[in-house]
Amino acid sequence: MRIALGISYQGSAYQGWQSQPSGQTVQDRLEQALARFADVPAIGTLCAGRTDAGVHGLGQVVHFDTDVHRPMNSWVRGTNRYLPADIAVQWAREVPDTFHARASAITRRYAYVLLESPVRPSVETGRVGWVFRPLDLAAMQTAAAHLMGEHDFSSFRAAQCQALSPVKHLQRIDIQRRGAYWRFDFEANAFLHHMIRNIMGCLVAVGQGLRPPEWMAQVRDARSREVAAPTFAPDGLYFLGPVYEAHWGLPDTVPGFDWLP
Repeated sequence: MRIALGISYQGSAYQGWQSQPSGQTVQDRLEQALARFADVPAIGTLCAGRTDAGVHGLGQVVHFDTDVHRPMNSWVRGTNRYLPADIAVQWAREVPDTFHARASAITRRYAYVLLESPVRPSVETGRVGWVFRPLDLAAMQTAAAHLMGEHDFSSFRAAQCQALSPVKHLQRIDIQRRGAYWRFDFEANAFLHHMIRNIMGCLVAVGQGLRPPEWMAQVRDARSREVAAPTFAPDGLYFLGPVYEAHWGLPDTVPGFDWLP
């Protein structure tokens, strides 16, 4: 049968999601825990969206096929027994063989949490980005509007990006502030490697008054990474998870959503 899992993780200690020879990735730890719980040599998983080193996940979704039959709540509690404290399975559901964690996703959602303070983060270190200069909300919103819709996002694409096309449809950028913390929400059909962190670098440059809002359109149209701002830190980036059609019956949120400002 095919099983889908919802995974949350704090990514600071890992070299991203995707399995690597070092074994120090979230996927490696998850698959090791699944195999130990199921008492099989190996279980391979496919995810909804890969995350980079230092990036966190609240609603990552994976699927795998297995002949091992266990109650769904056992896949949650049993797998968590073998996972480190910074990774936890949130839910498990049996799904049809036609479900695919990546291909069935309609959109993907991310949030970036940013601390604006003259002093660097302490208890939030590794969990938020940081700026010490004040940010202008209106300027950042004007700049963000230039990215909405379907565009060639080559200017915001990492050199090592493996996506077949740089054209993506960015459906939402919401920016709000709560006390000293800013939250940037992004939703698109898919994202390029480092796309959000590169957009964040440009939004912060505009917010700090280093560039005018109209500069964002110039960066977009240049289709060159050289004209954009430096890639922003991974610390405050959270993969909120994919959005699926309702008929799959999968949870849309997890408790960690309530933790973010």
